[in-house]
Amino acid sequence: MSAATQSELEQQLKNFVLPQTARPLGGAGSAFAVHTTAQGFKVEIRCGFPLEHSRRELEERLRAHCAEVATAQLEFDIDWKIETHNVQQGLKPLDGVSNLIAVASGKGGVGKSTVASNLALALVLEGARVGMLDADIYGPSQPRILGLLGQRPETTDGKTLEPLQAHGLKTMSIGFLVDDQQPVAWRGPMVTSALNQLLTQTHWGELDYLIIDMPPGTGDIQLTLVQRVPVSGAVIVTTPQEIALADARKGLEMFQKVNVPVLGIVENMSVHTCSNCGHEESIFGTDGGAQLSRGYGLPLLGVLPLVGDIGEHSDSGHPSVVVEPEGALAARFFAVAGRAAGELAASAKDYSRLFPKITIEEG
Repeated sequence: MSAATQSELEQQLKNFVLPQTARPLGGAGSAFAVHTTAQGFKVEIRCGFPLEHSRRELEERLRAHCAEVATAQLEFDIDWKIETHNVQQGLKPLDGVSNLIAVASGKGGVGKSTVASNLALALVLEGARVGMLDADIYGPSQPRILGLLGQRPETTDGKTLEPLQAHGLKTMSIGFLVDDQQPVAWRGPMVTSALNQLLTQTHWGELDYLIIDMPPGTGDIQLTLVQRVPVSGAVIVTTPQEIALADARKGLEMFQKVNVPVLGIVENMSVHTCSNCGHEESIFGTDGGAQLSRGYGLPLLGVLPLVGDIGEHSDSGHPSVVVEPEGALAARFFAVAGRAAGELAASAKDYSRLFPKITIEEG
């Protein structure tokens, strides 16, 4: 075959669908430019989501895709820039925090906190600056999941708390301020006041994403929180079980009522694989998350299995993406995190600003 022309290569690249956005390269959430060099072509790609961990795999996919047209030497330069996205009308983004993503569920027991921590840590490993606010006042889980039980935050200015850090993730939780065995017997107004203080009086610094591990349910506390906190997008976690899906719908519609974009659905505890015989069984039903996403026209961000390793990793303070970042479990969490960040990036109206002015000289 003859060598591809620049226009042929550009068209081929436009046909490549980014897994993070499920949209063509150059569409919402990304931009690219092709330049001719003495040896062949240089392709510069800029995305609105972090790609440190996934960049090599993305380049391999792109090379395989471009191999369908004959080319000379092909060089890829893949980078990203995370933009600040819109929040609810009448609210201002937090100083220094580009985007706030709420991870929510309609009911407890669906693995929301485990999903939230692994999503946040996957974004850290992708190269983003990430914080986590454990907003579950009555049942804070993040101190245990992140291996920070018994630790207390400090203050350097007497006004704000310094977040604790685990695996490169900044985090704050009421669990750092009360005894692990002590129940938090507070009424709703006290809870919302405490959450507001944890959010606004923590010295987060500069963050690309602040993940909020929301309390389960759709009551007054949750509604007040999403009305007062400047949220860029939400992720809904559910199991395939119908009772969980019914509550997930309520959580989803709560965000929609206050004009917070729902980035997508995560189906957790989808399939259990027997560790002895390898038999797979859908204990909580099948395709619940997919049905929910289709019903609301939202992406299914990922499907996570019911396996003991995930729980063991969380109980040990070393979530799955930290224990084995190249493993099969971590790959699922990376896919969820990438798709969530990609959906948020795709909500931007103009991605031409991702590109600096570039001059390529033949040499």
